[in-house]
Amino acid sequence: MSSSSDFQQDRHSFSGSPQKWNDFELPGDTLYYRFTSDMSNTEWGYKFTVTAGHLGRFQTGFEILKQMLSEERVVPHLPLAKIWEWQVGVACRQTGHQRLKAIHLLLKIVQCSAQRDCDLTLLKPLWQLFTHMENNLCHDMAKPGILLPLHRALAELFFVTENRVTELGSLQEYLLALNTEDHLHRCTAQ
Repeated sequence: MSSSSDFQQDRHSFSGSPQKWNDFELPGDTLYYRFTSDMSNTEWGYKFTVTAGHLGRFQTGFEILKQMLSEERVVPHLPLAKIWEWQVGVACRQTGHQRLKAIHLLLKIVQCSAQRDCDLTLLKPLWQLFTHMENNLCHDMAKPGILLPLHRALAELFFVTENRVTELGSLQEYLLALNTEDHLHRCTAQ
């Protein structure tokens, strides 16, 4: 397999059992492949899957999207609702620095969007993670420490989001959407 028809650029050759095959990436939008059988076996051959659409690594996408969200003249032309949905999904699935970067982009979207652009109810899994972290922090008051970067990032996201929905007059709907009925009962009892 190669990115050129003469099989000289980005060449990857495989033979033998499927366990010897490794995933790889080819630049560009075209894949050239050649299959040659040595006729030593009666099996049908090989199967491979081609997946397109990476458009670079996470860091590249993060930098591009961060820059676009920083340009006031570009923001109105972005599909913010879809970007919001994607980034919430990334923040829920990823860990470490990628999760922090996704939360950073969510924060930028909240700051530059109208209420209709973001389905804030999608934040519920992140809210549950944040409240879990808050509860653990309350239980460990005997040993004060520094908040973890994820805890700080989520605290900022929810603080800014709460201020934003307060400005837009929909705080009650937002809080009801994030919390479970059981949690609301516990808060009321307290």
